Amino acid sequence: MAFNQIQFQHGMSIPEFLHSFGTEAQCAEAVKQARWPDGFRCPRCDCLDHYVVGHGARKLFQCNGCRHQTSLTAGSLMEHTKLPLTIWFLAIYLISQAKTGLSSLALKRQLGVSYPTAWLMHQKINRAMAQQDSTHRLSGAVQLDDAYLGGERAGGKAGRGSENKVPFVAAVSLTEQGRPMYLKLHLVSGFTSQAIGKWAKANLAPGTLVSSDGLGCFAAVSSAGCIHMPTVVGALKPRDLPEFKWVNTMLGNLKTTLAGAFHSLKYRKYAEHYLAGFAYRFNRRFDLRGLVARLIVDVARCKPAQETVVRSHAEAGY
Repeated sequence: MAFNQIQFQHGMSIPEFLHSFGTEAQCAEAVKQARWPDGFRCPRCDCLDHYVVGHGARKLFQCNGCRHQTSLTAGSLMEHTKLPLTIWFLAIYLISQAKTGLSSLALKRQLGVSYPTAWLMHQKINRAMAQQDSTHRLSGAVQLDDAYLGGERAGGKAGRGSENKVPFVAAVSLTEQGRPMYLKLHLVSGFTSQAIGKWAKANLAPGTLVSSDGLGCFAAVSSAGCIHMPTVVGALKPRDLPEFKWVNTMLGNLKTTLAGAFHSLKYRKYAEHYLAGFAYRFNRRFDLRGLVARLIVDVARCKPAQETVVRSHAEAGY
């Protein structure tokens, strides 16, 4: 039987990673290339002329025009970090190559840092992933489904009304051959026409052919200029619905990942971060080796976010 070429990719091995990013100087050069691919530009006056002040970890770039000084990490997610860049790069490597997910506790053990430090790094890297995918809109043929994270609380409501269940939408765009191409996972305030219409306008291109079950709110995708094709599911099982094969597969893989890697995840506060990480890795699954370099660039170019901002964003939910 032929091997699945995507699943059996070589990826980037640990020796390869250490060869490319094993020293502070190599990591610093990678950040410099990611932030200023055409050469340094002053973030204040956009001047190209500059000179370097200091050396090593305290190297600063000083603009010849306005005399403004900036570091390699200033203005990025790594701003004000006290950790070596090699630790950040190792975190990026581990998160990018973990197909089944990586918890902050596992990251802590791999990096040799405290749990709060590993947790914040994890959230910031997930934030960069979410930002990179946020502007992409699905097009062509798309399978759409509703799903929930979490379960029922003892003595609480059952079913969709459970207080502990967090609603989100899953959407998969397909190639002309009917294979999955791009994945979107987003929390929504609820499965209402208003919420789905708002989501569709932000995430679907006009003219997209959307296949969904008979849930009434999905008709709101038409407000985004999309064509809606509902299928009444009734008592049918997922295996009996080939028109939803790939979105059901993605949801199954997602829930397996969350259950296996994150044993005490507070879904209502932090689900958006982990959904973004899962989708980011899936959308770049065809080049597992190149995923490391791409994520380094995305982290280096993502705007800074302090811990209070990360937590407030999570607590805002959707």
